Amino acid sequence: QVQLVESGGGLVQAGGSLSLSCAASRRTFSWYAMGWFRQAPGKEREFVAAISRTGGRTNYVDSVKGRFTISRDNDKNTVYLQMNSLKPEDTAVYSCAAGLVVGSRDPGDYDYWGQGTQVTVSS
Repeated sequence: QVQLVESGGGLVQAGGSLSLSCAASRRTFSWYAMGWFRQAPGKEREFVAAISRTGGRTNYVDSVKGRFTISRDNDKNTVYLQMNSLKPEDTAVYSCAAGLVVGSRDPGDYDYWGQGTQVTVSS
């Protein structure tokens, strides 16, 4: 019963930055842990980052540590992914997800998914 809508994707040169947003439809947004996943053509969906309900705990896949930052604003029902020092390998469709398991890297632990936003990083 939670609708998620991502925005902020686009085309950027390697080394550049993008900020993704994921807006939720319900005021119960704060009940949920949130995650970001990505999927490139021909590859499996990959965990990127997760954040707890209060924002006090975060997890990242090793390949984005130090470059990406997940955050949330429960008053705005929104989760963010700040992406810096982007690499061509980061090119993918990025999707946000909501679930009740804190910090999970398993997509099966998430109950609601957005449609995704395309991020393309050129060389």
